[in-house]
Amino acid sequence: MTQLTRFIFVPAAIGALVGLAIIVLNTQGDSSRPGFATAVAKAAPAVVNIYSTKITQRSPLCRIPAYRALCEVFPGRQQLQNSLGSGVIVREDGYVLTNKHVVDGADEIIVMFANNQTTTANVIGTDQHTDLAVIKVAASGLPVIQELGDDQPRVGDVALAIGNPFGLGHSVSQGIISAFSRALITNSPYDDFIQTDAAISPGNSGGALVDYQGRLLGINTMIYSQSGGSEGIGFAIPADIALNVMAQIAQHGRVIRGWLGINLAPQSRPGGPNGLMVIGVNAGGPAHVAGLEPGDFVLSINQISATNVYTITDVIANTQPGEAIELEVMRNDTRFRATAIAGELPSV
Repeated sequence: MTQLTRFIFVPAAIGALVGLAIIVLNTQGDSSRPGFATAVAKAAPAVVNIYSTKITQRSPLCRIPAYRALCEVFPGRQQLQNSLGSGVIVREDGYVLTNKHVVDGADEIIVMFANNQTTTANVIGTDQHTDLAVIKVAASGLPVIQELGDDQPRVGDVALAIGNPFGLGHSVSQGIISAFSRALITNSPYDDFIQTDAAISPGNSGGALVDYQGRLLGINTMIYSQSGGSEGIGFAIPADIALNVMAQIAQHGRVIRGWLGINLAPQSRPGGPNGLMVIGVNAGGPAHVAGLEPGDFVLSINQISATNVYTITDVIANTQPGEAIELEVMRNDTRFRATAIAGELPSV
């Protein structure tokens, strides 16, 4: 070995070995505890367990209208119907998002926090179209779930379901985002679910689906199953939809959606542009007043092509009552424009 090589190669080799050793040690330190504990530590304190109780009459006669007044005077023996679920704290002053079916008709709602403390909650409002509910506890300074912000999730991203399966208490299951914008899952025209294979079981309803950083992806709400247990197909309401519903319920006590009074169905139109066929018009509704008739084809609404019923339904729903909705319509071979003034979607 020449003197030049000794002065250049040997220090370089030693430096490289030292650097490699540092990298290996750091890597071993990181990989010795793999997983998503940090994400769970961030999100779990904002997830609560919910226990609701409903008082029901034991006698089937009390279900008959003619006997209801008598049952109120002489209630007789009663039984308690219990249900359980989960919720997500979305405001530090006590607002909690959950599923409507978790608290529907409850006479008492008990919320258990991650530190095992319990308190009662009141229902602020519900939305049957998304199966969401907002409840409130008398507390302040609560840990709040972190929102996604502008970082959009992708199919294949890690998804963690946090909730109260079978009443066992805080539990976490891991999966991925399987798909977005799943529709036709329920009878609601506003279906827009995230599909995940993270295990969702009874009691997880209303809990959080979070990403690898513990940020809210959605509100777990249901599973598709032939056995009754988790089969890797679960659905969550996207966070942006859930938080919008929460904000409206907190402000108005209900969700306000635009309404045209029109039923649309996808159907090809031979020899002309495609659109959505008008299959029903509510008498006296905004579409009827604007001159639409069954058999018309709606080509666009507010300059958005009418090629998908769910897209157009969202456009209408997101229009404030009293605002104008511009429609491009084809009737027979005549194309024309109409303006309808949105009403408010009636409560069902």
